Amino acid sequence: QHLEKSAVLQEARVFNETPINPRKCAHILTKILYLINQGEHLGVTEATESFFAMTKLFQSNDPTLRRMCYLTIKEMSSIAEDVIIVTSSLTKDMTGKDDNYRGPAVRALCQITDVSAAFPVGQLCHLLKTSNDVVKRWVNEAQEAASSDNIMVQYHALGLLYHVRKNDRLAVNKMLSKFTRHGLKSPFAYCMMIRIASKLLEEEAGSRDSPLFDFIESCLRNKHEMVVYEAASAIVNLPNCTAKELAPAVSVLQLFCSSPKAALRYAAVRTLNKVAMKHPSAVTACNLDLENLVTDSNRSIATLAITTLLKTGSESSIDRLMKQISSFMSEISDEFKVVVVQAINALCQKYPRKHAVLMNFLFTMLREEGGFEYKRAIVDCIISIIEENSESKETGLSHLCEFIEDCEFTVLATRILHLLGQEGPKTNNPSKYIRFIYNRVVLEHEEVRAGAVSALAKFGAQNEEMLPSILVLLRRCVMDDDNEVRDRATFYLNVLEQKQKALNAGYILNGLTVSIPGLERALHQYTLEPSEKPFDLKSVPLATAPVIEQRAENAPVAVVKQPEKVAATRQEIFQEQLAAIPEFRELGPLFKSSSEPVALTELETEYVVRCTKHTFVNHMVFQVENKLLTG
Repeated sequence: QHLEKSAVLQEARVFNETPINPRKCAHILTKILYLINQGEHLGVTEATESFFAMTKLFQSNDPTLRRMCYLTIKEMSSIAEDVIIVTSSLTKDMTGKDDNYRGPAVRALCQITDVSAAFPVGQLCHLLKTSNDVVKRWVNEAQEAASSDNIMVQYHALGLLYHVRKNDRLAVNKMLSKFTRHGLKSPFAYCMMIRIASKLLEEEAGSRDSPLFDFIESCLRNKHEMVVYEAASAIVNLPNCTAKELAPAVSVLQLFCSSPKAALRYAAVRTLNKVAMKHPSAVTACNLDLENLVTDSNRSIATLAITTLLKTGSESSIDRLMKQISSFMSEISDEFKVVVVQAINALCQKYPRKHAVLMNFLFTMLREEGGFEYKRAIVDCIISIIEENSESKETGLSHLCEFIEDCEFTVLATRILHLLGQEGPKTNNPSKYIRFIYNRVVLEHEEVRAGAVSALAKFGAQNEEMLPSILVLLRRCVMDDDNEVRDRATFYLNVLEQKQKALNAGYILNGLTVSIPGLERALHQYTLEPSEKPFDLKSVPLATAPVIEQRAENAPVAVVKQPEKVAATRQEIFQEQLAAIPEFRELGPLFKSSSEPVALTELETEYVVRCTKHTFVNHMVFQVENKLLTG
């Protein structure tokens, strides 16, 4: 409507007319709210004048206009002056008999009431954050409200009582004891009681002899489904819960699996899925109900049912489950597909004889459309199967070779190339992988080409028959457009031409075992202080973790640009300090230093002694620090 602030404020003079036109006034209030929410700045005087005019609208009993008044009061409370003038009108609505007015009036009142004026207003839960002492004086009124027949009043009253007493464990226990004895009418209040009881149980280290646990278990027999599920979920999530304690909760969830309500079926199967991770045997009794959910029209429920069955089902049921999964995999989101893949991964570890069936299913999923996380989950699963089951190695590598032919994710392609370089030369027919690897050199971008060159070098280093062919391919790579690819090809070519197994092992197969940042610092220092003595690699600290982890799969990943200045690690500092002492200079590279000094004396004493342990290949050095603490 191309609203202008001045025109809308001019229209607001209609509020002073009698009789009040509710429809017209509500429309003008809508315009004011629209301008405020669009970022239009209202001056204090403008806002105050409009606000005072609006207070006359309380004379009308039109419900729509009254609700618009509540909204406008909340929006203008921070702009206009003397908004407290509507307190009496809001209090009247709050204490009236019309429930449509009472709730909104309380919310509007919270926006305009300060602590000094709060005493006559009533029990306002929002004031608890800013004026705890004031609210504590109304505990008796809150306790009376907790006995109300209105389920929402009872729920909010219980919440208020808990927040007032939550820092007093004994008071909370007494409150729970009182309400568990006399019972509650509100299912919402019961749910809150269950959550409070669960929190207290966790703080008690999960003692199952507590009356709190008995209360939660008794809620499994409540007439409200909401309360029953809340109780079952609380038991399932208790730490260190045994199968015996889980049994009643699982029985309830099993009943929910056949509920006509989709929300209950989803809640039940999701919770059973969680139980199956730690206690698969406890869920086995529900397998028949879960199988019925595999064909559920809600695909989220069907997916969770399948993944739960994969965790709890028998070896004989795997083929049937795989067929059922394949019927709807294309209809679910990547998020649920990842859940399915993770369940299949767990199944592979449980039933290694089924790796062929599972591998074929994973490869079918790998060829379908999907995002990075989904494809990475499948690749991770196939690699874990290859590592744990030697019989599946060649099948898995063949599937991965076909995948990288059309792989659009660089990280996955380089990871697979690295795996081919590690495992391919050990297979019965290593030459069949060379075509797939060299195709990456011809068809891919520089990062993947660099990974492919490294993989080729590993084949040449481990197979003398293939070495001449590998050398030919590497000579072609020396002319690559990318520096990293050329450097790798040149380096590997020169090493392989020496035909020495020790060189191959040290520089191609095993790689560097030193700290990469430490090597960079040592080389930089060597260039700053020229010497006729050759650079000694033994002066560089060893890597505390495999280089493959430091560089995210080492060889296949393209060089990552390091910052110009690499900060020295704690271990590198110790290496330099120890190397400066003549007696320690011949000990070789430092392997690891203890992460924190160990106190050899009581910390409270005046004289403190601490020890740091330095581990070398054949020696241990103990660095002892003495410190006198004075007042």
